[in-house]
Amino acid sequence: MHIVHQDRSEAEDRSSAMGDMFTGQVLMQNLVAEGDVPSLRVTSVTFVDGCRNIWHTHTTEQVLIVTDGVGIVANEDGEREIVPGDVAVIQPNERHWHGAKEGHDMTHLSILIPGEMKVE
Repeated sequence: MHIVHQDRSEAEDRSSAMGDMFTGQVLMQNLVAEGDVPSLRVTSVTFVDGCRNIWHTHTTEQVLIVTDGVGIVANEDGEREIVPGDVAVIQPNERHWHGAKEGHDMTHLSILIPGEMKVE
């Protein structure tokens, strides 16, 4: 067993490492990496001041658990505001995006099993 503490100061700026995936600054901290648990990945993602990702899909379910700030999760049906304690469940191949509400930061835990992401 090992314990990892979610800590924004431990997060890495991944804004440019992910190409055009994000509209601003994004910080990521791997809490459970594929090397730790091959069947699961848990990442703390902080979207800084209105940053969001672009439309994309995953081949597996994605669960987002908001831990701080105010954000938005959107799919083809519209946008929903999300706050700490909210859990968004995104179905396989569901076209969506998520990020911080303008003027706010937002941190969520992204939980995924192995699969592929497609930018739309």
